[in-house]
Amino acid sequence: MEKQETTVRGGEEGEKCNATSEASAEKSRLVCVLHGPNLNLLGERDPAVYGMDTLSDIEDLMRERAASLGLAVEFFQSNREGVLVEAVQSARSEAHGIVINPGALTHYSRALQDALSILTIPVVEVHLSNVHAREEWRRLSVISPVSTGTITGFGVMGYVFALDALAGLFAKERRGYEHSGMPTVGDSA
Repeated sequence: MEKQETTVRGGEEGEKCNATSEASAEKSRLVCVLHGPNLNLLGERDPAVYGMDTLSDIEDLMRERAASLGLAVEFFQSNREGVLVEAVQSARSEAHGIVINPGALTHYSRALQDALSILTIPVVEVHLSNVHAREEWRRLSVISPVSTGTITGFGVMGYVFALDALAGLFAKERRGYEHSGMPTVGDSA
């Protein structure tokens, strides 16, 4: 069964992460992947920290992993906070889970935090670098408290791990378990 996915960049009005593809008609689990500011520059921006992979490389890797898990994925990237908030609001009616790398918005976007907090679907926050091993200001995330879990420091594989985590949560949900209250990856239980 072929999944259909959409890649949207630049945050044009009306282009949000939502399921209007065959994937929604097939009742596949849709994961909306949101990329925040400057992630469109991956591969060029500070490769010693973020690696040489581009955003397209990450999306290709995620498409491959999603297909193996029976998931559909849609992608959205914007450098604008309000557009990302609108993407979250749009995703809440169609997506079954969200993977988000909010970029610099991680540290101060109360608007994005608020939008994510109203969701009833799992949210996995991803960071390419280990933010806890970097500058102190990077260690604060206003997104983590409203996320189901956080994956940090595994480079592009963090995105694959996020899909694996969501697939696991979806399997638990089918068996009647809740996703809320799950510990953040790396927390001791």
